[in-house]
Amino acid sequence: MRIVFMGTPDFAEVSLRRLLDERFDVVGVFTQPDKPKNRGMKLAASPVKELALQAGIPVFQPEKMRDGAALEQVQSLRPDILVVVAYGKILPDEILAVPKYGAINVHGSLLPQYRGAAPIQWAVLNGDTRTGVTTMYLDREMDTGDVIFTDETEIGAYETAGELFDRLAQMGAALLTRTLRAIEAGTAPRTPQEHARATYTRPLDKSLCPIDWNRTPREIVKHVCGLCPWPVATAELNGTNFKIFRVEYAERKTARAPGSIVAAGKDGITVACTGGETVRITELQAPGKKRMRAADYLLGHPMQIEE
Repeated sequence: MRIVFMGTPDFAEVSLRRLLDERFDVVGVFTQPDKPKNRGMKLAASPVKELALQAGIPVFQPEKMRDGAALEQVQSLRPDILVVVAYGKILPDEILAVPKYGAINVHGSLLPQYRGAAPIQWAVLNGDTRTGVTTMYLDREMDTGDVIFTDETEIGAYETAGELFDRLAQMGAALLTRTLRAIEAGTAPRTPQEHARATYTRPLDKSLCPIDWNRTPREIVKHVCGLCPWPVATAELNGTNFKIFRVEYAERKTARAPGSIVAAGKDGITVACTGGETVRITELQAPGKKRMRAADYLLGHPMQIEE
């Protein structure tokens, strides 16, 4: 089965690597154009492009998908199926119609929940206890196609979005190979989504970063976990704005106002939140400093306990 793979970030690279390791016939790769990166703003290839070039697979990076050029490129590869994993572009109907088996997608949620961008991060931010990956057939709308397979997993109490992202990337890659084999064998199921149950997400941005100390400890823990490694939760403590990477539940009770520093020492920085509860910051980053344990930061920068 001739496969054209379309994807861009790390999540997609894991799936492409799995296909190559299991010797699927990947005849071409489409990925986003190179983009400026880091302070030097030099053009950088996507993880998918780097892997494809290492494997000697032809790489295509169209700026647009609807001007006819991308269609010609896809047609020239004579694919039996398109595999789309976090590509970042919507495919027009004429491209979807090229392969005889159509196009399939790996999505980082249990559809129809969390259609759209950043489904993994929002599952953590919203405090879900379970999530998973879905393979589905692509159609003209975003994440609305018929479901093929799903695979579920629990979300750890302190699992960050980045950690969950890595796990789901591996799960998605395994589900993809299972899906392709089932399609080729003619045994793949096709289950329409319950569109009335659909939920949608939006991309993350830095407006989400500030911690609201008027929330419950669990909401604050999930907020910090969901924004790690990007864009990272923030909090102002003793007049300094910190990036907050890790928090944990604290048993201490307090009558102080939410956001007040209750304790600061070898265990970290304990902060009041709603209902007299507290949480403990254990890993942070001060402006101009490296990410570090809160206890280590306090050795050279003691904090005033707020009355």
